[in-house]
Amino acid sequence: MEMSSGSAARSSVESGTMAGVGKCFLVTGPPGVGKTTLIMRLCESLKHSYPNIKIQGFFSQEIRHGGDRVGFEVVTLDGRRGRLASSAISSPEAHRWPAVGKYKVDIASFESLVLPELKIREDTDLFIIDEVGKMELFSSYFFPAILKILQSNVPLLATVPVPKFGKDLPAVVRLKNHPGATIFTLDKSNRDAAKEQVYSQLVGMLHKP
Repeated sequence: MEMSSGSAARSSVESGTMAGVGKCFLVTGPPGVGKTTLIMRLCESLKHSYPNIKIQGFFSQEIRHGGDRVGFEVVTLDGRRGRLASSAISSPEAHRWPAVGKYKVDIASFESLVLPELKIREDTDLFIIDEVGKMELFSSYFFPAILKILQSNVPLLATVPVPKFGKDLPAVVRLKNHPGATIFTLDKSNRDAAKEQVYSQLVGMLHKP
């Protein structure tokens, strides 16, 4: 498994102590490798081990009808769902939405569900964001909310796409270059090892009783 880290944060991560402001774990890898599954398993493990932990954020999931993918939705950690993008909407309003391939991105639906989940609260222990991708970044408020998290003492665990045509999205470049960033690159052979490694580093930072 490939892992890289901002040099300023490397020693504190390896020693299992709080790295301070802007601690950021990024999971990347090709589509279908299991990034979302890994994040969901990490979330379940943390909640099982630390029932009082306060985690905020969201997952992205495919919407399928009859075996065909027709869109994507975002799901909060308490199970609320909202549309992210769809290929099956033909309303006049949808024609004005931005598109990624055949999918129209419903920015209003995304923002109404996700932005409240990214607000920093006194009892927040961890933010989970799946993912920082092209569709999500059509929201002009999404990445500024991430930057506010990085300016806080609350750790961030996020998935990011692999570079397309060798070029990362500008927002992903900023996250990868953040001095508090640790990057885990998944493939099908290292998923279990990656989960254990991310989990151990998160537990070392969270210090939950």
